[in-house]
Amino acid sequence: MALAFLRHGSNGALIALLAALAFWPMLGGPALGMFWIGMFWIVLGAVLFHASEYVWRRFAFHAPPAPGPSALRLQRRLHFDHHAEPNRLDLLFLPIWFLAALLAASAALFWLVFGAYAVASLVFGVGLAILHYEWTHYVAHIPYQPHTAWGRYIKRYHLRHHFISEKSWFGVSNPTFDYLYGTRPAPKTVAKSPFVRNLFGDRAADRLQ
Repeated sequence: MALAFLRHGSNGALIALLAALAFWPMLGGPALGMFWIGMFWIVLGAVLFHASEYVWRRFAFHAPPAPGPSALRLQRRLHFDHHAEPNRLDLLFLPIWFLAALLAASAALFWLVFGAYAVASLVFGVGLAILHYEWTHYVAHIPYQPHTAWGRYIKRYHLRHHFISEKSWFGVSNPTFDYLYGTRPAPKTVAKSPFVRNLFGDRAADRLQ
């Protein structure tokens, strides 16, 4: 189970990056900060990712089909094809080029807003949150029953997005922002969407022709 997780997407590279950031001070690099200060930045980085997770999934990954075929192929790789084949592991995880761009952009933004001192800790927190997101997403899509009540709940929660309606239940690692933005309806009140496995239907297919 864990080996399959490491073989796909950017998971192995992400773990290697987190290990490098953690051990960097032992090799002569700057520490992540004094313990409590460093912990503050790490937690803030994780919170910022989890807040952005909802925005990415609802407004970027579920954006209408792009007008150009190249942009549409990008959309399909990042999310549309995952809805079409939700159990394919090669479509489940973030591709490494997307992860690298996301972390680089995050680091640049953190540098501008918080200063150089906080960047390593913030990126470490973002990386931990992404790893948690990817693992939670992985467990939701494989034939495995989590041992905890929360794990079983969040698995059922995410699968509603794939098998009932693509317009609700956007949270993968947590449902907080679905509560805040009203995208967490009672499952029995939602009719199954005809586009849950084929986002935007023929609109997407036509633009690739």
